[in-house]
Amino acid sequence: MRTFHRLVLALVLLLPHVSQAAAPPAPPRTSSGELQGARWRLDVPAGWNGELVMLAHGYEPVGVPQPSPMPANDSTASLLAAGYAVAQSAYASQGWAVADAIVDMERLRAHALSELKDVRRTWILGFSMGGAVAIATLERLPQHYNGGVSLCGANLPGEQLANDLLTTLVAFDYFFPEPKGLPRQGLASAEAAALPQMELYQGIAAALQTRPAVAAQLAARLQVSVEALPGTISLHAMILHELATRAGGMPVGNVTTVYRGFGDDKAFNAGVQRLAPAAPAQRYVREKLALTGALKRPLVIQFNNNDPSIVPRMQAVYPQLAEHAGATPLPRVLPAVGEGHCGFADSQVVEALKAAAAPF
Repeated sequence: MRTFHRLVLALVLLLPHVSQAAAPPAPPRTSSGELQGARWRLDVPAGWNGELVMLAHGYEPVGVPQPSPMPANDSTASLLAAGYAVAQSAYASQGWAVADAIVDMERLRAHALSELKDVRRTWILGFSMGGAVAIATLERLPQHYNGGVSLCGANLPGEQLANDLLTTLVAFDYFFPEPKGLPRQGLASAEAAALPQMELYQGIAAALQTRPAVAAQLAARLQVSVEALPGTISLHAMILHELATRAGGMPVGNVTTVYRGFGDDKAFNAGVQRLAPAAPAQRYVREKLALTGALKRPLVIQFNNNDPSIVPRMQAVYPQLAEHAGATPLPRVLPAVGEGHCGFADSQVVEALKAAAAPF
């Protein structure tokens, strides 16, 4: 998820022999409003190509201020310049709002079609958490879309994602028991959920510094750099706790999990904290956040290099699901570009969308 807007400076050169400056392009037409608690905006360029992009944004922590009217995503300008109309929803809730977002985006799509006439093709494009929104939408509502794009996407079924997050937390607790400034009950506890995010991050970072060799081992297992490890662990804690709040309890457990790759696996499995899921919460992630791989529309997937949020083990999940489910066509995975999480140039976003329209 890209959280900072770029500042674009236009430099107009007036040459002495030019008698009249070229007229600037007409600005896009913008409308906005709210649909059942979800703020939205629709931007249509003057040279609209007849195609609509439903743009799904990424994870937004609970409590982050939401300006009104809804600001445009960073990639909106480049998509408008390429001729696409862009509709985007702020979603009815913050946090891991995949289930809400699917409903909100569908409600907005229907509204956008009431404002636009003669839409030739409709696409869904999502970043980070929005990538999961895009894929789930294509799986559940293929009749409304020509295809989609997941960029830097968390393209995992909800239960698998939650299990991955829980693994991070119990592994930290095993290697760093009772660290200063963090609850004795561990990172998966309600006490940890109550900590401010910065306080949680600082406690994790301080603990990791006490055992650098162990921190390096944990970083290797989690497929992130040592420098990114504190942020990754604290992010995993924040998302899992928010998901637990949304689902009504811990959505996954590890009572029967056999862990591998943590050094002395026998000792790890004997000593790691074991938790049981809350049955209603487990049903929530299995049903509301399901991804099956059963695609019937073109899907383009692209990641970034050295992404500490969507690491290689996560990137391989959905293509394997799609192959197992016999998706037609199979997703097209483009080579990784850029660095970090959602580090795409504007042109790369447009090219990924164009790839979804190319023959598979």
